[in-house]
Amino acid sequence: MRTGQAEVGDRRSEVGDRRSVEGNGAGVLSGEDLSGEELSFKGAGICDAFSEGDEPKPEDPYGVSKWEAEQALRQIEASTNMEVTIIRPPLVYGPGVKANFKKLMGAVKKGVPLPLGCVENSRSFIGLTNLSSAVTACVEHPSAGGQTFLVSDGEDISSRELVLRMAVALHRPARLIPVPVCILRLAGKLIGRLDQVERLLGSLVVDTSKIRRELDWKPVYSMKDELNRMV
Repeated sequence: MRTGQAEVGDRRSEVGDRRSVEGNGAGVLSGEDLSGEELSFKGAGICDAFSEGDEPKPEDPYGVSKWEAEQALRQIEASTNMEVTIIRPPLVYGPGVKANFKKLMGAVKKGVPLPLGCVENSRSFIGLTNLSSAVTACVEHPSAGGQTFLVSDGEDISSRELVLRMAVALHRPARLIPVPVCILRLAGKLIGRLDQVERLLGSLVVDTSKIRRELDWKPVYSMKDELNRMV
């Protein structure tokens, strides 16, 4: 069965496009969607960073389909003159963002007390401006063809720290309640929302040294800048 990405790759090769740059979220590594819907993690606390050399292990149908599409594009690349460059971002945020990031920011704006005061996980993010910059680098740099790159803002923070930064951008107090992580998980399990709880507790960090080194790319905006653009 052909995926949408693979079909696009076929069409591009037919019309002679030299390079195709495709966004394929870090979910192919652990189950996270480029759109910001986290699906699975390495667990709470500090974790080792994913790199381009890690074997993809998607854990849900979406991640599997993305990985299959990526493999199909590589097959097209091998049989045509088209170069394929894959960008794997973590959770994407910025103006117009939806899903869980928007919900969390809305809760901070409304002053909703959040039980994340004890959460010390570690997560990578990338703002839309930085993602656009990385895509441009992959289109223009002669060394980008045939490569896979992980990208992020370069600021790996906890869910607790994210709330604090959102509060600063919104000019609102951060209402953080120090609830132990084990209690949060138990509560999530009891009310049937463990998956949602894990989305705030889990860690996912990506190593961006390859794109920085090989394409001389670096983020153009800080997380503070991008959060300010959102409000």
